[in-house]
Amino acid sequence: MLKYIVNLAFLCSLLLSCSTSQKINTLRPEPDDASPLIYENSPSFINLPINIKLKDIENKTNLLLNGLIYDDNNIQDDDIEIKIWKLAPITIKNANATSKEKIETVLPLKAIVKYRIGTKTMGVELYDTREFNLSGIVTLISEVSLTNWQLKTKTELKSLEWSDAPTMSLIGKNVPITYLINPAIKLFKSKIEKKIDDAISKSMDFKPNVLEALEVICNPFRMNDNYESWLRIIPIEIYSTTAKLKKDSFELQMGMKCNMETLIGARPESKIDINKITLKPVIKVQNQIKANVVAVSSYYDASRIITKNFRGQEFGSGGKKITVQNVSIWHKDGKMVIALEVLGSVNGVLYLSGLPKYDDEKKEIYFDELEYVLDTKNKLMRTANWLAQAIILSKIKQNCRYSIQTNLNDGKRTIMSFLDNYSPLPGIFVNGKIEEFKFKKIELTNNAIIALVTVNGEINISINGLK
Repeated sequence: MLKYIVNLAFLCSLLLSCSTSQKINTLRPEPDDASPLIYENSPSFINLPINIKLKDIENKTNLLLNGLIYDDNNIQDDDIEIKIWKLAPITIKNANATSKEKIETVLPLKAIVKYRIGTKTMGVELYDTREFNLSGIVTLISEVSLTNWQLKTKTELKSLEWSDAPTMSLIGKNVPITYLINPAIKLFKSKIEKKIDDAISKSMDFKPNVLEALEVICNPFRMNDNYESWLRIIPIEIYSTTAKLKKDSFELQMGMKCNMETLIGARPESKIDINKITLKPVIKVQNQIKANVVAVSSYYDASRIITKNFRGQEFGSGGKKITVQNVSIWHKDGKMVIALEVLGSVNGVLYLSGLPKYDDEKKEIYFDELEYVLDTKNKLMRTANWLAQAIILSKIKQNCRYSIQTNLNDGKRTIMSFLDNYSPLPGIFVNGKIEEFKFKKIELTNNAIIALVTVNGEINISINGLK
């Protein structure tokens, strides 16, 4: 009877042990404490063609140059006092010069001229002061050149046409005094020219427009929601050709030397420093670009995305199964350690190691030579060797894949939406084309996977007009 009870108790304990999950206690392979790899990011070039219409310059010049534009209220020095107002809007057009870039500015004006006639004899002043209201049109010609973000002008007064010939009443007769007024033009000629130069210079300061556009363009934008990938542009230098006046617009070819990165995870911060951007003159700006994109994925973000691949998946043999609850990866000895937290017939953490490789056909990063680390493998052999079977390891391996190239390809469509007349700001338009994404290689750091990808195509960011 006693023997029967002992056998029954042993059988019950055996059945109970078979129906209870096994606990596997494995040693964690600690990550390397190596310094991060410093990777080389080759610069890329983006075109920034700028088109500024003369009408925009005209509008800004009219805003800046308004009302009283010249005031000489000292009659003592030259017997003339002159005040000049802008009578109507200024017009600016192409001067149709054949040799140099020139614009023609037409300024309708109103002038009040006080002219005194007389002498000073033996301390006695005998003067007669007359006031004349005049109106006319000043025509100015300006040569144009580009200097440090601004289109500078060198203006000369070409002509001054009075609407009515100036006259004054003298001894009962209206006597023309154009011969008196026109010499006075010499007194304010240079000042009017300077007024026009200063106004156009302020109108043509396109640096704020360019920098505002760059701040928007260089603000990281999401390329793919599933992989939380972001494209970040980091400008280095701005190049510019000489401005050319064509018909009714100034055309200026600019180019941006920059680094382009693709980061995965939380939204990265912008790295543009507008105070360090300089404008360098060049003869020509290239059209075709070969952008070197660095795809950076932290192990934390890669682990989180791979965990999604295991969600709802069961692995096992016969009635013995496990499900992966969480995945963590890190770098050790040139390989990736993949930690799988499992529940089911076995509870605990399984550690695998492998080499990250790129599958060009599937456009994925996978882990080659995937195997259990030594301590994990020994524990499995003693407690759950069914997990060490090649067929189960192969199924697990299928889920240990992490797409960087795929999200770039998906992001290509998103990028193209930004290259189809996309306007981040009024007057700024982004156009271009992407021909291909070509994978180069994978590098590992102590905290991230870095994929180097070459992107061929064209990007043009045109700035049309001034605000």
